[in-house]
Amino acid sequence: MTEHPGTARIVFQPSGRRGNFPVGTPLLDAARALGVYVESVCGGRGICGRCQVSVSEGAFAKEKLTSSAEHLGPVTEAEARYARLRALASDRRLSCQATIQGDMVVDVPVDAQTNRQVVRKRAENVTIAPDSAVRLVAVTVSEPDMEQPLGDADRLLAALVAESGESGLSLDTALLPRVQAILRKGKWSVTAAIWQDDIHAPRVIALWPGDKQTVYGLAVDIGSTTIAAHLCDLRNGRTVTSAGTSNPQIRFGEDLMSRVSYVQMNPARLPDLVTSVRAAVDALVAKLVADVGATREDVVDAVFVGNPIMHHLFLGIDPTELGGAPFALAVAGAVHTRAADVGLELNPGARVYMLPCIAGHVGADAAAAALSTRPFEAEAVTLVVDIGTNAEILLGNRERLLAASSPTGPAFEGAEISCGQRAAPGAIERIRIDPETLEPRFKVIGLDEWSDDPEFAEKKDQVGVTGICGSGIIEAVAELYLAGVITTDGLIDGALAARSPRVVQKGRTHAYVVASEGIELTIGQTDIRAIQLAKAALYAGIKLLSDKLGNPEIGRIRLAGAFGSYIDTKYAMILGLIPDCDLAEVSGIGNAAGTGARMALVNRGERRTIERVVREIEKIETALEPKFQEHFVNAMAIPNKVDPFPRLRQAVALPEPRQMPEPGDGEEDGTRRRRRRRG
Repeated sequence: MTEHPGTARIVFQPSGRRGNFPVGTPLLDAARALGVYVESVCGGRGICGRCQVSVSEGAFAKEKLTSSAEHLGPVTEAEARYARLRALASDRRLSCQATIQGDMVVDVPVDAQTNRQVVRKRAENVTIAPDSAVRLVAVTVSEPDMEQPLGDADRLLAALVAESGESGLSLDTALLPRVQAILRKGKWSVTAAIWQDDIHAPRVIALWPGDKQTVYGLAVDIGSTTIAAHLCDLRNGRTVTSAGTSNPQIRFGEDLMSRVSYVQMNPARLPDLVTSVRAAVDALVAKLVADVGATREDVVDAVFVGNPIMHHLFLGIDPTELGGAPFALAVAGAVHTRAADVGLELNPGARVYMLPCIAGHVGADAAAAALSTRPFEAEAVTLVVDIGTNAEILLGNRERLLAASSPTGPAFEGAEISCGQRAAPGAIERIRIDPETLEPRFKVIGLDEWSDDPEFAEKKDQVGVTGICGSGIIEAVAELYLAGVITTDGLIDGALAARSPRVVQKGRTHAYVVASEGIELTIGQTDIRAIQLAKAALYAGIKLLSDKLGNPEIGRIRLAGAFGSYIDTKYAMILGLIPDCDLAEVSGIGNAAGTGARMALVNRGERRTIERVVREIEKIETALEPKFQEHFVNAMAIPNKVDPFPRLRQAVALPEPRQMPEPGDGEEDGTRRRRRRRG
């Protein structure tokens, strides 16, 4: 039975996590509070249907469930609407709508649990000249003398000044209680870590007995989906180990604005979002130091980057002002603080530096990408795009550099695709479609073989074929276009159903069947529209920046981030995701934000460089630009309604434009209605 009046005991399966919650609490909130991941794309509005759960009602008696009545709130209007329009199994409820009224066991189905995502943010090879903000100085301190009653800390400072030549050197007050013990343990020979970040006076932040040779720094890219951390040797700048993990904040909202909405609706839960991301970073620190046989006290400096919302949440700042115009940042400039002040268990004196944000939706991660790709030093006009739920765009060269963000949404991560999923084993990441037979062949994450390879059939049960991730959906839509299954307007040619069983009718529209064994994976009209909307938003943002520069020829395109690095650049251009360019000059550059963070960690001069560059970057707010809508409409076409893409046409034979009759009251209207329901 319940342990307190007005509360109910909830157990989530298969995880077994349990807790007591006030009557009236939505099941989704209870899951989030217990760390049970239930996917929710729409921010709890009852639109996406991803948060479905099965519920066994009843009361607990000696750990056994016994029958009881009405332990779940009534079906809401939003839930009834979803069930009417999209179909909801009789044993399922939407956890964002269903409220707790009594004890129950909640079963989270496999399709509502998070896929074990493949974290693809490795450390890219880059040479960084070491000049960190921390240097080690070993000294021997004179022993105390009755005739010269100087304190141990005073004699230590005098010895360090003499050895290092640093004037104005001071000692961190946190070290004062430990100085005497360390000096005596080292028999008066110690090693000090002196921190100086140019704009600050030099300061002793750490002390060890004896001659210490190595200290480490931490570089972290906090993404909305994944967190990547790198441990660097501060003496030589070498990255010694890296690790990544999923961002646990996903349980509070699939995309950034969902998390902002969650904080707006639940302001008392802000600490939960802050604590969850800090805990994830802390767990990565534990893994990194264990990898090299070090301790947390060996880490004395850290650099963090992230988009503005992740930046604010990590610092413990309420991000709600970023949820609407004018998208005001609480702080835009570089942040210097102590590791302890942001909940990090490193050396007690360890410092943290966060790169500056460029604008309200162009964050420190974009600044770090600029630092690593250096368009501000290039002669050729360079486009740098970090593609995520909110694409960050840099365009320009050494003469002028512009920045903007574009709201692409989570479609490229599979969140708005009927068979979409994150990059995890079993997800289709590559696909080819025969233009004659319309038969597909594909490759899934976790297997090296393509689906038409005889060995694929033998091995596919190891990972399954579970969905299509971002790189796969890009290729799928582009291949459907090249094969003539969809027109330049993105409409599926239903007449092809007579030619191939792969084209099937789904209600008032048609769909293409990618796979039908086990789980049927189809790409429907709504899925194609979702990709068109996402790619049109990105391309329109790029076009706005190009307009501001006078529409110059783009000499280089660099796609940053895990998604940008794994998509095939040719298919990205066929789709019209990026503008026309020599394909040889288009490349993925990996985790550019993480690379920029490492550069700022290992070389303090790079911090001053990016601080200067960010002040000079021109920020363009796409929402305020009148031509955005025009560019957006043109970019809905594949590859584009008005831009000719001459370089692409030299490399790829694109289909001739053809028109299909506009759907009547079925296809297009139905597509629009479904798109609105997806939010």
